[in-house]
Amino acid sequence: MSESIPNRKIIHIDMDAFYASVEQMDNPSLRGKPVAVGGSENRGVVAAASYEARKFGVRSAISGVMAKKNCPEIIFVSPRFDRYKEISGKIHKIFREYTDLVEPLSLDEAYLDVTQNKKGNPSASLLAEEIRLRIFNEVGLTASAGISINKFVAKIASDYNKPNGQKTVNPEDVITFLEDLPIRKFYGVGKVTTEKMYQLGIFTGVELKSKSLEFLEKHFGKSGGFYYNVVRGIHNSEVKSDRITKSVAAEHTFDSNLSSEIFMMEQLENIANTLERRLKKHNISGKTVTLKIKYSDFTQQTRSKTLPYFIADKGLILETVKELLYQERMKDSVRLLGISLNNLNTEVKKAVVVQLKFSF
Repeated sequence: MSESIPNRKIIHIDMDAFYASVEQMDNPSLRGKPVAVGGSENRGVVAAASYEARKFGVRSAISGVMAKKNCPEIIFVSPRFDRYKEISGKIHKIFREYTDLVEPLSLDEAYLDVTQNKKGNPSASLLAEEIRLRIFNEVGLTASAGISINKFVAKIASDYNKPNGQKTVNPEDVITFLEDLPIRKFYGVGKVTTEKMYQLGIFTGVELKSKSLEFLEKHFGKSGGFYYNVVRGIHNSEVKSDRITKSVAAEHTFDSNLSSEIFMMEQLENIANTLERRLKKHNISGKTVTLKIKYSDFTQQTRSKTLPYFIADKGLILETVKELLYQERMKDSVRLLGISLNNLNTEVKKAVVVQLKFSF
């Protein structure tokens, strides 16, 4: 590895089919069966799918109708986010017994910097094994892990031996690992970017590495610099234990499409109540109110307004939302409404990371 690349010991833990696995754990009759959390055979969107369902092409974000078409035996269950948060809390409590540098990405995944750790164990790979075993024994769920010198490589590695496995990319193997990696597996390279890279003759990391910084910036703008660095093993983003909340939101998908703004306002009042509770729970307020509208044809629209002061009260939120709702006529009936608050009053807190030379 280059001397300029800081070596850290980073573990990325990713729970296996988390929402669906919690449902199967709590309800033994669902074990071994294709389960979709969220949605229904008539409408709605799948939030998560069990591995049994994934074999049939059922994935998060596809419609319930498509899930049923792909897998006629699919079992739909309603999401229980309070339960998922409860389980997530237990898992994160285990993480913090190993390091205070824990950066949650969501309820079911997190980065851990174990360069220095509370167990005094120099092996990040052995720590990952121990953490995964504890999650299984104490919570009842399986997790996968990726271990490497930075967050980017660790994130990619955690997908390699799923479910219930782990992969370590040692410092001396990082460059070869990235050069051989299909471009579609690079974290942060989505479907559209993948197609664009294919058109430019970039199919693996080695072809990406052959392109100059100027070439990549010309074709991918600011992201070009990111691609140029990560394929060389350079990703200096620290694990931030106090990850900043950038927005707080609440939304609801309706059983029947709404076509009247009056009915929409009734639903928005319920959504604002939920949003207010979340804001007050974390003592957060914000200036930018955004109304999210998803139409019956699945097209989506957002309308936003920034206020000169911070708000968290549902009355003030609703006042702004009403203005946004009547800002222009609806183009179709509505299947989902959501409200989010951005431009928050949260402060940046930087974690201190000590970087050392080591073996994995």
